[in-house]
Amino acid sequence: MTKAQEIAYDLREQIVSGRLAGGEALPSESQMMNQYGYSRETIRAGVRVLIEEGLVVTGQGQGKYVREDYPPVVWNWTTLESRSRHANAIEGRTAGDQWASVISETGNAPRQDITVSIVEPPQHVRERLELPENGLAVARKRVRFIDNRPYALADSYFPQELVTGTPLMEPRDVSAPGGILASVGLVQDKYVDEISVRMPTRPEAELLALPAATPVAEHTRTGYDTEGRPLRCMVTILPGDRHKILYEVSTD
Repeated sequence: MTKAQEIAYDLREQIVSGRLAGGEALPSESQMMNQYGYSRETIRAGVRVLIEEGLVVTGQGQGKYVREDYPPVVWNWTTLESRSRHANAIEGRTAGDQWASVISETGNAPRQDITVSIVEPPQHVRERLELPENGLAVARKRVRFIDNRPYALADSYFPQELVTGTPLMEPRDVSAPGGILASVGLVQDKYVDEISVRMPTRPEAELLALPAATPVAEHTRTGYDTEGRPLRCMVTILPGDRHKILYEVSTD
């Protein structure tokens, strides 16, 4: 190993073994220079390896810290947004939308930063909603926090003519028995889910405070009515270090 690789190996072993815990600061460069007997540039090169691996993050100033673990959230996408869960979305039995309700049920505190706008949606969303070229959609964009830590991005797109004047235009948590769409006569009869795994874009990494080398799952769910008309396309960005997706599939 090179000297930098030697430093990275030793620090990595300390992190994996728990001797350096999540959120704990690494020894200062001066301390590591004394410990390893190498130059400052060599120390920095070794630490840089761990930053690129996502094991170490840069804090305020010049501090370097062990990447902090996020408690994982398990999402059962089979039942989330099911009619049975929508039926329980009544006052006193919900914390807002279904995502917030699920988080509250685990004893954690949900929060969402919500913006609403009329946009030309991304191409793949426009195709799912079967909008014409230059067609417009209402976009409800949410940054989702659990215990004040950013956990996910969830952008829901609706054909503009379907939801103008409904509560979905309000930039806040909204809910209704059966779901907001159903409450205005737009009942989703089935969902089509697509999941891809990729590295985040820069805006996604910034909004979610993602350390380096953190992949995300992009979950796209399109809801259709009984006639096959698309009513909504939701794109959720789930960082790989804080989510687990569960599906229950019948063998029938």
